[in-house]
Amino acid sequence: MTEVIQVSDAGHVRTIRLNRPEVKNALNLELAWGIIGAVEEAAVDDNVWVIAITGRDGAFCSGLDLRGTGDFNPKTEQNKYLDDLGWVSRFLLLFRRDCDKPIIGGINGVAVGAGLSLALACDIRLMARGERILAGYPRIGGSPDGGMTFTLSQLIGYEKTMRFLLESATIDADEALRLGIVGEVVDAERFEDRLAEYCQQIAKVSPITSRLTKRTVAKATTTIDLEAQLRLELGSIGRAFGSHDGKEARQAFLEKRTPVFEGR
Repeated sequence: MTEVIQVSDAGHVRTIRLNRPEVKNALNLELAWGIIGAVEEAAVDDNVWVIAITGRDGAFCSGLDLRGTGDFNPKTEQNKYLDDLGWVSRFLLLFRRDCDKPIIGGINGVAVGAGLSLALACDIRLMARGERILAGYPRIGGSPDGGMTFTLSQLIGYEKTMRFLLESATIDADEALRLGIVGEVVDAERFEDRLAEYCQQIAKVSPITSRLTKRTVAKATTTIDLEAQLRLELGSIGRAFGSHDGKEARQAFLEKRTPVFEGR
């Protein structure tokens, strides 16, 4: 397994830990596909009954790596980020459709953009008190992707989703709990222990029971054409990123200034 992913087992629980702490676990191609590969491996390992996903050093995932270096750069034509479903949509398809084992998201730090989509794709979420989540797409001139239009609206409803996305609101763990985005908030100093404890608690359930439960609940809550929704997201963010305003938003974000939009 690549160094940007750390994998460990404790009993029947496999923990997948994002390991790019120097950039708050921002996603490049190596990390994104590393997550997918690690979950795919766990999904077919009969000794793994529960999967946990969390981050290293007080960060969950700060979204796309927008520094313009490395193997992902949204400013270059060579990177075919929007040509198909790609990794950003595979999170949800894999976690909800293709993996029938419970996936627990341990939001131990900031979760933004695609990093928040990663957390929302998990079946159950714990969050460290005092940490923050943010959709963040308006800041870089994009509309949501990663299945966020589905997962977030399913959790909190239509209007709250629209407010959260368009207001680009940053909310803390207690507000996320109040809204229903996470199911439990834990003091930061206890977070690692509580995440491990909770995963072990779920692992006490028969793996047959937990997998069949997930299959039936996932089926009951994904009656839409999930792949079509993800393609709609990608088409929309492609248009947003390609617009003049989208380019201006990203430039302003990198220059730490207020963008000037022209509606084109």
